Amino acid sequence: MGNFTHIDDEGKARMVDVSHKPDQIREARAKGFIKLNSQTIALIRENKMKKGDVLTVAEIAGIQGAKKNSELIPLCHLLPLSKVEVKTNLMDDGVEVEAMAKCIGQTGVEMEALMGVSVALLTIYDMCKAVDKEMMIGNIKLIEKTKTDLSR
Repeated sequence: MGNFTHIDDEGKARMVDVSHKPDQIREARAKGFIKLNSQTIALIRENKMKKGDVLTVAEIAGIQGAKKNSELIPLCHLLPLSKVEVKTNLMDDGVEVEAMAKCIGQTGVEMEALMGVSVALLTIYDMCKAVDKEMMIGNIKLIEKTKTDLSR
């Protein structure tokens, strides 16, 4: 079982040791979508949702979600995030969310970006559930992952 990075020689789950890897500038982007009905979109656009400004709250929640990633995904490393950005885009059929996470570290930040998108989408769902019973969250995916040597 030594070929699997998150499993030890006895088949037990483990956190990967990245201490031998050099610090690099790491960045990841992810996005996702929540499908909403036209009434919900109108309420969001007019800022008339009873729970408040849906898009702003979702963006802040997404940032918080990215910061809490290692507390929720068991084998993820706690990373010193230097930047998290979450943007929402209200469209005719729902809201697209894109998140970017960045750090200087020894492992990537794709899970933080994906968590940012996921928490933002779940926040939209929570804030709109009283008026939209057919919302659908989907198409959450990593769209970019980079690492750059610090010497550049």
